Amino acid sequence: MDINLTINTDLAREILAGFIKSEITRVGMSRAVIGLSGGIDSALSLVLAVEALGKDNVLAVRMPYKASSKDSLDHAQLLIDQLGIPSKTIEITDMVEPLFKLNPDMSKLRKGNIMARERMIVIYDQSEVFKGLVIGTSNKTEILLGYSTLYGDSANALNPIGDLYKTQVRQLSRAMNVPAPIIDKPPSADLWEDQTDEGELGFTYSEADKLLYLLVDQRYSPQEAMEAGFDKKFVDAVTARIRRNQFKRMQPPIAKISNRTIGYDFLYLRDWGT
Repeated sequence: MDINLTINTDLAREILAGFIKSEITRVGMSRAVIGLSGGIDSALSLVLAVEALGKDNVLAVRMPYKASSKDSLDHAQLLIDQLGIPSKTIEITDMVEPLFKLNPDMSKLRKGNIMARERMIVIYDQSEVFKGLVIGTSNKTEILLGYSTLYGDSANALNPIGDLYKTQVRQLSRAMNVPAPIIDKPPSADLWEDQTDEGELGFTYSEADKLLYLLVDQRYSPQEAMEAGFDKKFVDAVTARIRRNQFKRMQPPIAKISNRTIGYDFLYLRDWGT
């Protein structure tokens, strides 16, 4: 079955840059801050933000840990130099090591979650210093699969790439001249040595994108996806991840005891007047 995930990159570029500008200016601000990892997702969010706001209004923050790949830092610097934007490098090693030392047997997963949340502390602090909103860097594939740390890399004020599958992130990144070394390298959260997203997930983003497109965008049932040629074990694994991680895609539910409850009846900003 031929599943076409090709997007109109010119139109997507216009829509997403417009989204960033409108969402930031509507709250009376003009600047943005992005945690730049050296990976493709944060790179694309960055170039979109620069297109929307101008290079002087976007701050890129690199936040390495002592075991972070040198390539990640170098690739992030490639984009910083290409765009000519302000940047900061703030190492998180001394921030997270005291917590790691409390439990010498701490798993890689726990350490990775701690580092992701520490980076959010840093980036939100820098957003106050720079007076800019935090731009998200999670793509649609990651969000659907729950491949993120709650209140870590999933935290942001707005996310321009959250409706783009990883395949589409690559397409738009090429169209917006993201440096080739960033686009071509294996996706990694760079949380520990030799860690890759696809190795951790157990399947490739390309495979996942095609299945997710059928399940989510085309509303296929798992059975229909299998009839379209996808392996049952793969379909079961992906649908289980989507269901299990729904809580990561939602605001925490509030117990309702009044007639107007935030998130249920009180949903939209209104002009209260003066």
